[in-house]
Amino acid sequence: MKTRATLIGFTAILMWALLALFTAASGKMPPFQLSAICFLIGSLPGIAVLLARPERVRLLRQPAKVWMTGILGYHFLYFTALRNAPAVEASLIAYLWPLLIVTGSALLPGERLKWNHILGTLLGLGGTALIVGRNGVSFDSAYLVGYGAAFLCAFTWAGYSLITRRFEAVSTDVVTGFCIATSILSLVCHLTLETTVWPQTGSEWLAVAGLGLLPVGAAFYAWDFGVKNGDIQILGAASYSAPLLSTLVLIVSGFAEPSLSIGIACLLVTGGAMLAAKDMIFRKTAANPA
Repeated sequence: MKTRATLIGFTAILMWALLALFTAASGKMPPFQLSAICFLIGSLPGIAVLLARPERVRLLRQPAKVWMTGILGYHFLYFTALRNAPAVEASLIAYLWPLLIVTGSALLPGERLKWNHILGTLLGLGGTALIVGRNGVSFDSAYLVGYGAAFLCAFTWAGYSLITRRFEAVSTDVVTGFCIATSILSLVCHLTLETTVWPQTGSEWLAVAGLGLLPVGAAFYAWDFGVKNGDIQILGAASYSAPLLSTLVLIVSGFAEPSLSIGIACLLVTGGAMLAAKDMIFRKTAANPA
């Protein structure tokens, strides 16, 4: 069960590989408006399940502390960071969250932080730095709002992932409620603080729909199930494969060129993830001898 849940959690990482690409392709929609639309789209799969199985609606009745944990500001902060700072620097700061998850997991009941978790995560961080900074990194005080949003982004997602582990008995169905509530709150903030900007082309609409269905929507359900029931330390270390996969997608699509630094990053991220997961890999091998 734990291995299966970890693999389900990893599918969220695969979907996050499309987050930056879809965000950049979504046009100039302000962050709260984009968050409202994406979370509304992200709630649709859960709503479909609840319509098909109405008896599961009762699972949405949860204590206030569960709702406070699940209603996220992460995506608003991420969109704000990319709108107000260069993508390279913003992404590098935002991707501190896997390191925060792995180190913070030592505070969770029943979890032991081992040397391979720490080293594997640091290797992944090094690989990520090579990927996002392959054309140089230059922090400019003019982008402090974006950098600050990216930093808060890292702490928000790490905090959610660690705290939600304490609610492992809470069904992942509740994510549907999280998405709806986050969409409504984002809409209120948008109408109060922002000027509405709609996508101008069909490709921008497709990017918004893709964000809602995959990195914001389906990934939220998969990650929630994974961190509650799987190995949170392995998932934290493996999360550094998201920027690597994102870069490989861009290369295959012709939007980026392969380079030596990307090759080295592949080795660091893959090696780090395997090192962090070595206990699960060897345990599975021992359980299924040739």
